[in-house]
Amino acid sequence: MKTTYIKINPTAPDEAALKEAAECIKRGGLVAFPTETVYGLGADSFNEAAVKKIYIAKGRPSDNPLISHIAHIDEVSRLAEFVPEDAKKLMEAYWGGPLTIILKRKAGVPGIVSAGLDTVSVRMPSHSVANTLIRLSGTAIAAPSANLSGSPSPTTFEHCKKDMDGRVDIIIDGGECSIGVESTVVDMTGEIPVILRPGAVTLEDIISVCGKGMFGGEYADAPKCPGMKYVHYSPDAEVFAVGDIDNFEMPPEEGAALIAYDKYAHKAKNYKFYSAGSSDSDYAARLFYLLRKADEDGIKTVYALLPENKGMGTAIRNRLLKSAGGRVI
Repeated sequence: MKTTYIKINPTAPDEAALKEAAECIKRGGLVAFPTETVYGLGADSFNEAAVKKIYIAKGRPSDNPLISHIAHIDEVSRLAEFVPEDAKKLMEAYWGGPLTIILKRKAGVPGIVSAGLDTVSVRMPSHSVANTLIRLSGTAIAAPSANLSGSPSPTTFEHCKKDMDGRVDIIIDGGECSIGVESTVVDMTGEIPVILRPGAVTLEDIISVCGKGMFGGEYADAPKCPGMKYVHYSPDAEVFAVGDIDNFEMPPEEGAALIAYDKYAHKAKNYKFYSAGSSDSDYAARLFYLLRKADEDGIKTVYALLPENKGMGTAIRNRLLKSAGGRVI
């Protein structure tokens, strides 16, 4: 497959240029595009044959659900059978934005989108390119991250191209993604909002809107959201999470690197240091990029600081521990 590239200015998306990608979606094709979280790999949520192409392109197991992206809050009614009041409150507070809401799936939505479950995952991105593409396509776009299954999600056009060139019809170059980790996924099918995947919308944010909320489902037998069942975010390099950075000393080995906040640069000594910035937001925006850069630089072992389990740090910990296979030192 020959992949076409379309460069779009995210501050002022050219609708005429994006129409080619929108027509591709309508025809049942695959389009990789930027969002505020990571690059997504999109197909028409209502076209079963098109959605199957996503799994093939990614090498992704078909029992791992996809997220359907919409351009306007009213479009959720095409996908969901019922929208609880608390879900409406979250939509009003955080759509568009990095929040995916799980609801009961409406008849007519192909089961392949939800891996056969009776639920559907819905998100309305805030990224101008993503939102414009969805609107011009006239349909909900099912889109997991635009990477080969198991590897770090792409947050730049270059990394998206590396994984998806020759596998998709179109890749839209919209620059870097600002948030850097996938959306928060919250299950709203029960009485209490349950976060199944942490992200930029935190548990504290959910509770502030709904008055209740909890984490759960991380190790469910039948996962309701992406990223719950298989190894994710793994570069070729071996990754170790560093829990106690203050007392950490890098082992004397060839090809090692440290990912940490700038104030810990001295810990790398004579080894490669990758800056995670000075805040959790900086770290989240850079994590996947740095894991991929480590492979580009020929790094064999990556030691990465494990942030505190609060706010955005919870999302970073979630991704990092999966990348490290639970290895903490």
